[in-house]
Amino acid sequence: MRVNERLKILFLCTGNSCRSQMAEGWAQHLKGDIIEAYSAGIEKHGVNPNAVKVMAEAGVDISRQKSKYVDELKGIEFNYVVTVCDSAHESCPLFPGKTKVVHVGFDDPPRLARKAKTEEEALEHYRRVRDEIRKYVETLPQSLEGKT
Repeated sequence: MRVNERLKILFLCTGNSCRSQMAEGWAQHLKGDIIEAYSAGIEKHGVNPNAVKVMAEAGVDISRQKSKYVDELKGIEFNYVVTVCDSAHESCPLFPGKTKVVHVGFDDPPRLARKAKTEEEALEHYRRVRDEIRKYVETLPQSLEGKT
């Protein structure tokens, strides 16, 4: 990497609707000076409105982000691909060059929220995962060094 060049990190999840979107938002918000963050999925589900809501509560606007397939980012040489769900990790496409793939799994808020009796109870799952993702992003890029 060249001096003053930001690390290109792709956060990959199955539907690119929640966890990867939150990770991209946190990385842009907290580490935008050193990380060029992207998110994509192996499927495309649209950005989850509850993810948008809980990120806004934390002061991060992801409402303008778009759900996209990983193929839509062809041509970008990522330094790292961080899979944030088990399904994406298991189905992760091959990336050319020196791209390193790292798995850091987080619970799936929509799946957990299905059994919630109220919207507030559902949002608690999103908030917990949002905060876990923030803690992880705060460790970047140091936590990636030496990982493959």
